[in-house]
Amino acid sequence: MVAASLSTPTAAAGAGPGGWVTALLAEAASGADALAASRERAAQALAQTPLPTRRDEAWRFTDLAPLTGLKPSLLSPAPTAQPEPAGGSLRLTLNGHSDPLAGINLPAGLEPISGDGLSESLGQVLAATGSAGLWPVLLNGATAQNVLALRVRGTVATTLELVSDAGADEGILPLRLLLILEPDASLEVLQVHRSGGPNLTSVVLEARLGEGAELRHGLLAPGAEAACLLATVAVEQATGSRYSGVSAHGGWALGRLEPRLVQREGAAHSALKALQLADGRQISDTHSQMVFEGPDGRLEQLHKAVADGQGRSVFNGAVQVPRAAQRTNAAQLSRNLLLSDRARIDTKPELEIVADDVRCAHGATVSRLQQDELFYLQSRGIAADQAARLLLRGFCEEVLQALPAAAAAWQPLASLLGEQGR
Repeated sequence: MVAASLSTPTAAAGAGPGGWVTALLAEAASGADALAASRERAAQALAQTPLPTRRDEAWRFTDLAPLTGLKPSLLSPAPTAQPEPAGGSLRLTLNGHSDPLAGINLPAGLEPISGDGLSESLGQVLAATGSAGLWPVLLNGATAQNVLALRVRGTVATTLELVSDAGADEGILPLRLLLILEPDASLEVLQVHRSGGPNLTSVVLEARLGEGAELRHGLLAPGAEAACLLATVAVEQATGSRYSGVSAHGGWALGRLEPRLVQREGAAHSALKALQLADGRQISDTHSQMVFEGPDGRLEQLHKAVADGQGRSVFNGAVQVPRAAQRTNAAQLSRNLLLSDRARIDTKPELEIVADDVRCAHGATVSRLQQDELFYLQSRGIAADQAARLLLRGFCEEVLQALPAAAAAWQPLASLLGEQGR
């Protein structure tokens, strides 16, 4: 991996953590857009919610200094160069201000949600998954000025590619997304979030899956050494629905992902695969939560992490199986690769089981590159550094290959390692 030093920008004069939030709220308060009412409610809640500290269990391994050192103002990113979209995909550019659907003809099966439908639906999934009061969600709700909201009917053959690039400027880029899949609907979505400077990308996605619906969701987020990412994915599943979520992020001074899923009546299938990379003095943090509210639910979860330099990787995976969730089948595995003596990995897979007729298992491993595998490759004439990179690639590709095919154009591994163009 390529080492990266962390250089945190200096916050505005006189703005401590509390002042940082106050300054940001003052700028975001203006506007009479469709989110004005919800933004005001979120701002009031955020103003009364203390900034997370290491005394909070969910944040005890996470240093917020890279975040509070950013300029507390909204960002208007300029267009950046992007690879050509893959065939069979529709790319929408998200900049937090303009309408990403302007001038776009949506494929059959996709229609925008607005007016009363938007007001009624926005925030419902956050409430159902217990995400509405999370600090990153409140921050997003208090600053987001528009939302990409889509209803899905039937099978959509086109991959929906949602792309943002915060660029190299200072500030905050809040993005809000809502997907409602009607019964038996099917959709593939790829989110790509990039940054090249001292800024924050704040993303909240709500997805509600009707009976028999299927959502294949990928999230690829290569960052920069002074950039921060806060991403929350809230998914509510009805009976017979299927959700497959694949995420990969790395390169951020602070990158935190929070996938939170609930199977409302059980008898649904959820699959989570994730890869996070931390190098230099970066922090890569994932807190997932899976709640089964009915019987016969299924979960397959694999979380992988690589820590190098003085990087820190954090994973907390909570699975809740109450008494109503009989015959639940859940498997959770955390696999971690430690490449430096100064790097650190904190992993905590956890099961909370009350039901007595279940099949649930979890496990965690932390290891280094295997010397016998390195020796084998070197004995075949491969240089030591190249052999190490081959093993690292093999470790990462298990997750990266599960991303939607449209992700290939973004060179996932090279972008996460900061090696594009090399």
